[in-house]
Amino acid sequence: MPIEAIGRGGFRVAGVWRPGSLLILSDAPSSWRPERLADLGVDDFAPVLEAEAGAVELVLLGAGPVQAMPPRPVREALRAAGLGLEFMATEAAAKLHNVLSSEGRRFATALIALP
Repeated sequence: MPIEAIGRGGFRVAGVWRPGSLLILSDAPSSWRPERLADLGVDDFAPVLEAEAGAVELVLLGAGPVQAMPPRPVREALRAAGLGLEFMATEAAAKLHNVLSSEGRRFATALIALP
């Protein structure tokens, strides 16, 4: 499921404009609650943490306009679940999403929308 465009408060995914932040899990995009990194909590990753065993090995997090570390509870919860975490600016994460997707990797992408 390619991310074709970002900005203006949303994303174009597979030809469909999706306003707001975005979670892609098992190639299925859905709206995601956080509007900025400071809003991010462990509960925001519930769909990822509750996914079928082996469905996700890595979480790719687009943290907003610049690379920033997610809150410690989020990092610890993902680590405790045995999931890797890569975080970077949203634009870079969207590009990496497309690369990982083309490689057939098992991952979830969580992107905070850019204005």
